[in-house]
Amino acid sequence: MIEQRIRAAQRMARIPPYLFAEIDRKVAAKRAAGVDVITLDIGDPDMPTPDFVVSAAVQALHDPANHRYPSYYGLRALRVAQAGWYRRRFGVELDPDAEVLPLIGSKEGIAHLPIALVDPGDVVLAPDPGYPVYVTGAIMADAEPYRLPLREENGFLPDLAAIPAEVVRRARLLWINYPNNPTAAVAPDEFFRQAVAFCREHDIVLAHDAPYTEIAFDGYRAPSVLQYEGARDVAVEFHSLSKTYNMTGWRVAMCVGNSEVVKLLGQVKTNVDSGVFQPVQLAAIEAMEEPEAALQARNAVLRRRHVMVREALAAIGIDVPLPRASFYLWARVPSGFDSIGFAARVLDEVGVNITPGVGFGPSGEGYFRVSVTAPDERVEEACQRLRTLKL
Repeated sequence: MIEQRIRAAQRMARIPPYLFAEIDRKVAAKRAAGVDVITLDIGDPDMPTPDFVVSAAVQALHDPANHRYPSYYGLRALRVAQAGWYRRRFGVELDPDAEVLPLIGSKEGIAHLPIALVDPGDVVLAPDPGYPVYVTGAIMADAEPYRLPLREENGFLPDLAAIPAEVVRRARLLWINYPNNPTAAVAPDEFFRQAVAFCREHDIVLAHDAPYTEIAFDGYRAPSVLQYEGARDVAVEFHSLSKTYNMTGWRVAMCVGNSEVVKLLGQVKTNVDSGVFQPVQLAAIEAMEEPEAALQARNAVLRRRHVMVREALAAIGIDVPLPRASFYLWARVPSGFDSIGFAARVLDEVGVNITPGVGFGPSGEGYFRVSVTAPDERVEEACQRLRTLKL
């Protein structure tokens, strides 16, 4: 028999294993060995999708008309609902027929956007640390990712003025993400204005990944980039129902903003997917009508967990600032550890899994992230274990 050798595309050598897939594998090995692992790593809400959303999906499932291919561009009723949500939440008026595109979760839209916008040799500007798909999406489009360090002393905001002129000349896409994953930082109005002006000056598309705008505390209200003057000329924004309505597994989101960018992303998607399952679209329409009080009640649970974890880490000498938004706590690793080593120590010694900061990019080294998306009793148990950690 002739041995067959499969040759991978050269770009695959540039794409590292996906961070959370690797975490899943490590945790599975520990559990197979009998360890009761508490996962405080991935931002996957443990609280259930609201009952009325589930009921809407169940009802839609019983209608055979919803079992067929959906519209490539989503139900118009969904696009209208998404535009209405933006109007109510941000005061942003959107044309549901030109400026709104439903997505099968925001991850696929983020990965597909570079395919629509960049050519080989073009540059994609990506925050570091940041959601890994900003970089891998650029690589899959045969572009060159350029990492923008997010420094604690700069509020975890990128220094756009420090980007070399030659890089700026080749840049076609800039990713920003506030409230931020993984740092939990928020951005002031002046930064958004600066980012819009920078992209308008240099003919760069500004993409704001904004899934955490509704996970906010102590009266903070995160903005949309589309609220700022001139943003519609260059910007699109990604928002997902995953975090806001505890619908991570449902895979429904939207890209909104500049009509030409929305059209180009839609052109990619019509060639690679067949749209969001229609019962999910109908459930999403219902979700976006949820009263604000229900969201705030869920946020109160998350805030209580933030405080619990912060106090447990303080007991072993690790200072963690309380975030104004997001599920996350982001803190420096103790002296004598790198981020992978510290995460391994926590897992091995007390069976709690946290995320090493370097997994989000080189500038994440020296930090770790905790996600408070485990049930209360598991967070409480994790806190008890963390207090026993010997550093």
